[in-house]
Amino acid sequence: MPSYLALWWSSGILLCGELGPHLRTCSSAGRAPPPVHTASLSIVLASCPRALAPAMAVQVPLWHHYLQAVRSRGAPRVQDYQRAENVLLTLLERVHELDPRFLVDYSRDLEAFQFALRSSEDPVDMEVPLWVDAEALLVEEWGAAEAGDGPASCRLGVSREGASLEQWTAEDISSVSSEGSGKCCGHIVPSKVLRVLKDLLVAAIVHCKHQSFITPGSLNVDSLREEELHLSLLVSSGWRTIRFNVVPVVRRKHRVPALEGAQLMHGFPEGSLKRIISQEVALVPAGAQHWRVSTDYLLTRLLAALGSFPGHRLDSLSILDRVNRESWRNGGQSPGLTFRHLKTVLLWASVLFPEAEDWAELQGAVYRLLVVLLCCLATRNLPHFLYPEWNLLQDAGLDLNSLYQRVEHFASQPEASLRIHVTHLGRSPPPRIGHGVKALLQLPASNPAYWATAYFDVLLDKFQVFNIQDKDRISAMQSIFWKTKTLDSEER
Repeated sequence: MPSYLALWWSSGILLCGELGPHLRTCSSAGRAPPPVHTASLSIVLASCPRALAPAMAVQVPLWHHYLQAVRSRGAPRVQDYQRAENVLLTLLERVHELDPRFLVDYSRDLEAFQFALRSSEDPVDMEVPLWVDAEALLVEEWGAAEAGDGPASCRLGVSREGASLEQWTAEDISSVSSEGSGKCCGHIVPSKVLRVLKDLLVAAIVHCKHQSFITPGSLNVDSLREEELHLSLLVSSGWRTIRFNVVPVVRRKHRVPALEGAQLMHGFPEGSLKRIISQEVALVPAGAQHWRVSTDYLLTRLLAALGSFPGHRLDSLSILDRVNRESWRNGGQSPGLTFRHLKTVLLWASVLFPEAEDWAELQGAVYRLLVVLLCCLATRNLPHFLYPEWNLLQDAGLDLNSLYQRVEHFASQPEASLRIHVTHLGRSPPPRIGHGVKALLQLPASNPAYWATAYFDVLLDKFQVFNIQDKDRISAMQSIFWKTKTLDSEER
């Protein structure tokens, strides 16, 4: 039975998991934005529980019960998201009227898609493109990125010879270049851009409230905060309050070598990868003076590309995000893993397990993510998907020992966390694993060669969910198993 996500892909909202950027602006007050695809998604999701009803009459495995519960909450979540998003788009239309340098981006399908996948209440990015000929800007690399720091920072210089760049030399948004004889007459300064955008948003909130363009109580100017790299704004929609991170972006062609790596070719649709590589990237604030490539923008595109594959890749992410919120983070009250962490785990798992056979069965699909996550927690290193030297667990302020114990307990006996109804009560099966698994999970820290499919197949076998028939893969798994058997025996 296809999931609501599969229905969404086939509906044409996202073609092969990818939509190209599409920018429009509105200049008249109160003008409704062009239709956004989240409405279509709501229709798809709203029909989902009824479509699933016949299946409930027969015995459904616990994993599928849990997935159905997660899906059933998708429709109201997306409806709340769409209402909140429309409030913010109305504000940004007014911002554009006040200052045409800031555009309104209605191509929000990927953000709605990602919001539908998750149960967590992490902030949602709202990108505000700058109306500038980005190809005419001078990109000045600000030294090589330190190992583990992610993308290199850069400054965006305004060329003396650039056409239509005069508005970007204004003092409120740029700094004068100290190199009087150089090609650059100034730089677009992120901190100044954020300050101008904040003032414009305050004015837009006052105007839209006065003109009754937004629902009373939907937002409060006091919730608008200026952070180092974005503006933060709370928007109420029904009983749900969504925090948006408003981020100014400059979109331009920019090469990201990791996207061209051979490792991606086995885990993602080739056509989608080519489109992602050929499209613009978003440069976002990296500090008061510098910009950098937005990796979240690229990773969300890669995540969407996985939706064109059959199987339970996206379902497994939705399940773990819900378990993370309810069990590992105590209903969202405790610090812990974010959707960004789990999204990265799925992207790595898709490369490590590229075959359709790995994702055909729901429980097995979830365990593909779990073994990668456990390995990362045991080694205290979750590599960024595009910049592997960047450890996403470093400086995250997490108690990794406690978090590892929670995730391992779930992987060993998931039934307790999956029971959502009194009819699901019953005796749990015995633990899937005994002692020694943590030592096995730590092997990639001492030898990166273990970060490979055969090693993770050994872990799947440990959790009794290997279920692969390919003889070559079985042989490779057994070879790694015998290499690790001595270590496992010593730990016992």
